[in-house]
Amino acid sequence: MGFFDSEIVQQEAKQLFEDYQALINLGNSYGKFDREGKKLFIEQMERMMDRYNIFMKRFELSEDFMAQMTVQQLKTQLGQFGMTPQQMFDQMNMTLQRMKAEIEKQS
Repeated sequence: MGFFDSEIVQQEAKQLFEDYQALINLGNSYGKFDREGKKLFIEQMERMMDRYNIFMKRFELSEDFMAQMTVQQLKTQLGQFGMTPQQMFDQMNMTLQRMKAEIEKQS
């Protein structure tokens, strides 16, 4: 059975994508959130990044051809911006840390 044939993988990918889209849509109103709302949003984004990172590690560790192709496509796409997947995660985490620091300044 291939990596993408797994119902668990398909469901997790679908849920991850839906949750990410919902957070991005919610993030459009970030500037209107009160302090606690901003903290909650950041916590949710951190959890989302952890889930995404774990999901991507599964791709990387899989010997399935399609999983490896997916990893290579991501690397190629990010490479066009001069970035590796790890740099992408690091950048996102730095952004979340800056957002946290900004909230602390406001208190």
